[in-house]
Amino acid sequence: VIGVYMKNWSEDFGDYGCTWAEDAEDARKVAQVLDIPFYVWNFEKEYYSKVVEYFLHEYEAGRTPNPDILCNSEIKFKVFLEKAIALGADFVATGHYARVKKVGDNYQLLKGVDPAKDQSYFLYRLTQKQLSKVLFPIGEYPKSEVRELAKKFKLPTYAKKDSQGICFIGKIDVTEFLKEHIKAKAGEIVTTTGQVVGSHYGLPYYTIGQREGIGVGGQGPYYVVNKDFTSNKLLVTNDKNDPGLWKSEFTIGDLSWTGNTPKFPLQSGVSIRYHHPDYPAHIEEKNGKLLVKFDTPQRAITPGQSAVIYAGEVLLGGGIIEEIKQ
Repeated sequence: VIGVYMKNWSEDFGDYGCTWAEDAEDARKVAQVLDIPFYVWNFEKEYYSKVVEYFLHEYEAGRTPNPDILCNSEIKFKVFLEKAIALGADFVATGHYARVKKVGDNYQLLKGVDPAKDQSYFLYRLTQKQLSKVLFPIGEYPKSEVRELAKKFKLPTYAKKDSQGICFIGKIDVTEFLKEHIKAKAGEIVTTTGQVVGSHYGLPYYTIGQREGIGVGGQGPYYVVNKDFTSNKLLVTNDKNDPGLWKSEFTIGDLSWTGNTPKFPLQSGVSIRYHHPDYPAHIEEKNGKLLVKFDTPQRAITPGQSAVIYAGEVLLGGGIIEEIKQ
């Protein structure tokens, strides 16, 4: 067994408070306790071109991407995994709360047993080849038990806080990061009833369903319902039950399946963001994309986010949310 810390971002691209040095040192201390070799592999160049540029491009186009999903499919389980295999590794083990199960000749990706920590959503783009080479040793445990085991084995990180947010942005606000990299025009903030209630500082900086940081006082809180790029208006509501916030039907593209492509039409569970339960939905194939219709409307279905399809505990695959129908 060898330990490797994957360095994807540092202050070289700007001082965004990324804690990579502290995290790498923590990993090194764990490796010392375990008495295993330890390395730091640098993938900053690949991460910037594959993840950060995509992140900025999507926001500029008005969509809300999930960089963690791309990091897993393009960096962690691609360039990192390929380097490990090339150096003679049999498997790569990570701390994701998910499980891999071999059924016949196929590998299934399953939810982690701790529903509060399940991270299978972020892994839906992994292929059979990738799944055959990865281990998720803590996917079988609840988080509390993992901490107890870490303490039992005298690992210095047993009480370390859970990591939050996107490392390359670190401790600053996502909006502040976007403002530094994307130019956008200010415009009006308008309610779903047609009332002008303020001005926004650029549509790419907002996301559907957003409540914090809109910059509208009065009869709030307000929620972002839509972004009209034609008129450069931000549509909001102060009614959390506004029909504009709750939709049932949408399309997904850029599809990826962990195993064989399912047969359609399909009735299955669909999650539209991390920690969103996989609610029942009817799924049909249409012109190479999927048309998804939830049994009950869901709040803030957001273009650019991933919709992930489950059959019980088994993750089937998913894609990028494109057009919101109704």
